[in-house]
Amino acid sequence: MGAYAWQALDQEGRTQTGVVQAETPRAARGLLRERGLSPLQVSAVAEAAKVGAGAPWFGRRGLSSVQLVVLTQQLSTLIRAGLPIDEALAALADEASDQRLRGIVAALRSRVMEGSTLAASMALFPESFPELVSATVQAGEQSGELAEALERLAEYAEARDNLSRELIAAFAYPALLLLVALAVVTGLMTSVVPRVVEVFVNMGAELPWLTQVLIAVSHFLSRFGGWLLLLLLAAGVAWRWALRHPDNRRWSDAQWLKLPLLGRVLRAADTARVTRTLAVLTSAGVPVLDALRLATVTLQRLPLQDAMRRAAERVREGTAIARALAETGAFPPVALRLIASGERSGRLAQMFDAAAIQQGREVKTALDIVRAVLAPLVILVVGALVLAIVLAILLPIFELNTLIGTP
Repeated sequence: MGAYAWQALDQEGRTQTGVVQAETPRAARGLLRERGLSPLQVSAVAEAAKVGAGAPWFGRRGLSSVQLVVLTQQLSTLIRAGLPIDEALAALADEASDQRLRGIVAALRSRVMEGSTLAASMALFPESFPELVSATVQAGEQSGELAEALERLAEYAEARDNLSRELIAAFAYPALLLLVALAVVTGLMTSVVPRVVEVFVNMGAELPWLTQVLIAVSHFLSRFGGWLLLLLLAAGVAWRWALRHPDNRRWSDAQWLKLPLLGRVLRAADTARVTRTLAVLTSAGVPVLDALRLATVTLQRLPLQDAMRRAAERVREGTAIARALAETGAFPPVALRLIASGERSGRLAQMFDAAAIQQGREVKTALDIVRAVLAPLVILVVGALVLAIVLAILLPIFELNTLIGTP
């Protein structure tokens, strides 16, 4: 029995989509008519996945990270409970509330029932199941420890998402604070300040240099503020377009990694990500060279990807993993010492995991420093700007009071 993605009209003329289990497309259309639906399109889910057509709600878009975590956790639990893979997938498809998820799970079950392995079935959906996932599942199937492999994948995906959320949360508050402050200062400079300063200008009095600078900046923002905003937006778009070229992105990533505090955070985050990936792959039984290749794509900075590829080549030539990584000079020494210890003791997967945990703690410590420094720094800068504006307005008032009070 196969899975078929369908699109049909209900009795009120509204378009409906879904997945149905049937022997043939004709049987699938019959089931839809029994439900009071008028079929518009019925196509095999597995074939639609190959070509990216036929089922627009899951063809090109993959599963979210949360869906992947939940799916692997539930599948691991059902398989550990003794259910065959096809029955476990059928249960997950019946319980899925999201149509895209239901379609993908139904397609996996259809392929498994046709004789394919779960890993080969997942390979049909690279947007939902990256090569890392399918390789880990394949190793778990070959070793007879599929449930354990799926559980490790779920833990890996959850830890990766937690790390990403911590990075976003660390910089979200200072960025939002800076944007609001800039908006307030710009509003003052373009609407409030010109009206206040106009009084002093009409009096013809000689203004302090700070007030003259404030007036010049205010006039510039009032006349060219819109153009300046468009210029910044155009520069941002041009920068994003330039980063699509590998050489430009490699140069940009290298500059980010050189920054004193932020570079430390980015390097530790990438190291935690790659060592956690290597821990999952090696513990599942994936060969080391394949694990290094698959883990390379999880690095977000191109210089680190290049270093990882050079290290993989050295490992292929017979060099130890820790030494090959150390020769690149791109990864933290603490993580390298843990990996070297794992190679010597034969507990490489455990030491990869320990390195990931240690680097995760390093990221958390660095982010705590960022939170402690960046937000107060933004407040100080904005406070200095507001103080300059207030002084530029008050200084002429003080001088007028002095002149009035002079006999």
